[in-house]
Amino acid sequence: MLRTIVIYALWIYLYGILFPRALLSWFPAPPGSTLASINSVLYRLTEPVLAPVRRLLPTMQAGGFGIDLSFIIVFIGLQVIVIPLAYRLL
Repeated sequence: MLRTIVIYALWIYLYGILFPRALLSWFPAPPGSTLASINSVLYRLTEPVLAPVRRLLPTMQAGGFGIDLSFIIVFIGLQVIVIPLAYRLL
C-alpha cells in the first residue's frame, strides 16, 4: 500500500509538476497572468529538487547559450526509481 502511494506521488510529480514546468519554461508568461501564476507555483515545487543538481553540474555551453541539464538528470533519476517499484507491483 505504501509503495503504491509513493509510486503515484512520484508519477504525479514527474508528469504533473516537473514536466509541465519544463514545457512552460519555453513560453514567456506576461507578469500577472494566469500562466505566470502557474509557472510560479511549478517553480516553487520543483526548484528544491532541481537546484542541488544544478549546483553539481556545470551548464553545458552550446552555440553561445547554456543548456541546463538538471531537469534531464532529475527526470531520468526519478524514472529509475519509479519504474522498478512499479514493476514489483505487477
